Amino acid sequence: MMRPEPEPFVSPEVAAEFLGVTRHQLLCYARMGMAGCYPIGTGSMRQRWRFRLSELSSAVEAKRPTLPIPPKSESGYDPGRHSSLR
Repeated sequence: MMRPEPEPFVSPEVAAEFLGVTRHQLLCYARMGMAGCYPIGTGSMRQRWRFRLSELSSAVEAKRPTLPIPPKSESGYDPGRHSSLR
C-alpha cells in the first residue's frame, strides 16, 4: 500500500495570493500564530515562512463569524464607507 504524498509547502507569495491578502498581511498573520504557517530557520537568522494551503483554508473557515452581516439600512447609509469620520 502506497503512502499518499504529503502536501507541499508553498512560498508566502503563493499563499498570499491564495488568501487574497498582501504578502505583508500574511506574514503578520504568521507571526501571530495562524495555523498553516511554518517558520524555517533558527536562532538569530531571519526566519523564512512556508505555508500549507489546506491548513490556511481551514484556519480561515474556523474563524468565520457565526452571525450574518447585517443588511444596509434602507436609507442607503453604509457606515463602512465613512470610516474616516469615526
